[in-house]
Amino acid sequence: MISWNMVAVVGVPGVGKTSLCKSAVKSLGCNYINYGDLMLEIARDKNLAKTDKEMFTLDMELQYNIWKETAHKINETKHVLVDLHGLDQSPEGYLFSLPLEIICPSTIIIIEASPENILFRRRNDFLKDRINDDFRSLTEHMKMLRISMSISSVILGNTVYLLQNDEINKSKKELIKLLSF
Repeated sequence: MISWNMVAVVGVPGVGKTSLCKSAVKSLGCNYINYGDLMLEIARDKNLAKTDKEMFTLDMELQYNIWKETAHKINETKHVLVDLHGLDQSPEGYLFSLPLEIICPSTIIIIEASPENILFRRRNDFLKDRINDDFRSLTEHMKMLRISMSISSVILGNTVYLLQNDEINKSKKELIKLLSF
């Protein structure tokens, strides 16, 4: 039996956090929520958007309200692994996307992989409209994510871990071991 209520699993798009989370929850017996999927579900229920692309073209205040409503729904779930980016890129710069004022994970796990692997995964993922990064911008995004999650950990008084995901089976075992407390 797990002793934690909420863990945030964060990482840049294409790092493999969703695949890792989905495979780990079966072994852990916990709940799983993909933040972006729940946001889109809420937007669809309100007839505001049908796709991620439509949702992210909505007025920023409307997006913010959906983001907050999503956080409140997550707060209602017990023993949940929350899959989210933690820090998103936008044309204006980086947007912090872990709603600390609403949810309080006991642990933040940053999923990382080599930039080469992430770029390769993105190029071969035809199901999603991925961000167009180069090596330099992806490396910067990963560094900014580390910094922002470290600061979040200090604010929340929780733990933060880095988990390398260059080989899914090895990473899954490590994630399960980290979360079996």
